[in-house]
Amino acid sequence: MPRPYVLLSVATSVDGYIDDASPQRLLLSNSDDFDRVDQVRAESDAILIGAGTIRADNPRLLVNSDKRRADRVSRGLPEYPLKVTISGSGDLDPAAKFWHHGGAKVAYTTDAGQERLSARLAGLADVVSLGPDIDFGKLLDDLGGRGVKQLMVEGGGSVHTAFLSQGLADEIHLAIAPLLVGDADAPRFLSPASYPGGSSRRMALAEARTIGDVVLLRYLPNLVSIK
Repeated sequence: MPRPYVLLSVATSVDGYIDDASPQRLLLSNSDDFDRVDQVRAESDAILIGAGTIRADNPRLLVNSDKRRADRVSRGLPEYPLKVTISGSGDLDPAAKFWHHGGAKVAYTTDAGQERLSARLAGLADVVSLGPDIDFGKLLDDLGGRGVKQLMVEGGGSVHTAFLSQGLADEIHLAIAPLLVGDADAPRFLSPASYPGGSSRRMALAEARTIGDVVLLRYLPNLVSIK
């Protein structure tokens, strides 16, 4: 089966920071942009977040629109996209909201984490080992075998970094909010890594549009921009 089309979705401040899930939440998107993200979720077959995002944000990760969920069902799809996470250690809390809302879930882990996670998530998720280490290519192969055609990746930064540095991302949705954070300890969208082509390789810009006071940039990282 072909691998899914991988779409990375993130909102950042003008100076490149993402929400750090602190008690004073940094709300980067506006209501219209949150609705756009909900639409992309509804159009996707699976949504992926890392274990760190589950621990920090405790999200339900749902399609919130009743109409969009009904439209999915009318097309013969599950009401909710498949929810996916990754944990090499298997250190995930079965009480997290992620496991108790929406439809089917898959947790990818390593050989070392599989026993722990299988016991913790019994009846809550399908647990799949990717081998001695997290292999993102194998993860995509497995999702393709499950019929996933589009995978939406919502973070965190280490997950986004892995997909981009390994050349596995097909599209980036980068929403930039008119905020300056200026906190050296706040997380960023991406971590230092060896990215395909290095700093001289220009990605193709597919779209740039305003959504209220937010700017959405859509990049195609596997295509090279023509100057």
